[in-house]
Amino acid sequence: MKKVNKPLSWLFLTLFIALCFGCASHEKKAPDTTSPSYGKATQRPYKINGHTYYPLPSAIGYSETGIASWYGPKFHGRKTANGERYDMYAMTAAHKTLPMDTLVKVENLENGKWIVVRINDRGPFVKNRIIDLSHAGASKLDMLKRGTARVRVTALGEVASFKKGNPSFTKVPDLKHGQFYVQVGSFQRPENAYKLRAKLAKEYEKVVVVRHQTPTGPMYRVQIYASNNLGKANRLVQQLEKRGFFGAFLIAR
Repeated sequence: MKKVNKPLSWLFLTLFIALCFGCASHEKKAPDTTSPSYGKATQRPYKINGHTYYPLPSAIGYSETGIASWYGPKFHGRKTANGERYDMYAMTAAHKTLPMDTLVKVENLENGKWIVVRINDRGPFVKNRIIDLSHAGASKLDMLKRGTARVRVTALGEVASFKKGNPSFTKVPDLKHGQFYVQVGSFQRPENAYKLRAKLAKEYEKVVVVRHQTPTGPMYRVQIYASNNLGKANRLVQQLEKRGFFGAFLIAR
């Protein structure tokens, strides 16, 4: 796939989504917490291998850099987390916490190629991997042979509904400028969040704890103010990853 330098128009994106409407799966079966379609069940917390995952309430402001993987024939035809059937030739992907039907741009940072895929499953449940692509998506990013690639995943919008196969979606705001924070941790116990905040405050000017209510109770999220520039904010994410905060990701306010 050739690198495209011009901005992707929303008309092209709508047609693109309609053509590649499909599904995905991953290396470990996701929990049975979903409905066959696009219901709220996919937003419920779920547990895999002893770890509880809390789906994000919205994709707005999401941008993350990390390792992508892919999966193919072994899972072709199996059900995904939102009840669809995995189609290895469709432009879809699995993510641990993004809302179902989020459209994301995935950039291969090793060769400059990029694609747009729709999230319709949960995963990958492998350490340090942030997204699982379908065979088709991995092929377009030229990562089939190697199996993994370092990528940047950026939310473009959320599909709102489907009418006769044509999706309508909510556009995510331009993320080039804004108030960017990096989330480095999420805790059920507030004392753990404030302990991490105190540690990070010795090095970073503004570290905050944000309380977020979930169906199972409040979560306390530790976030560091990064910059009002996306490029600088992404550099902070990379810095934190080198320090061991592998789950760090950007939040735009």
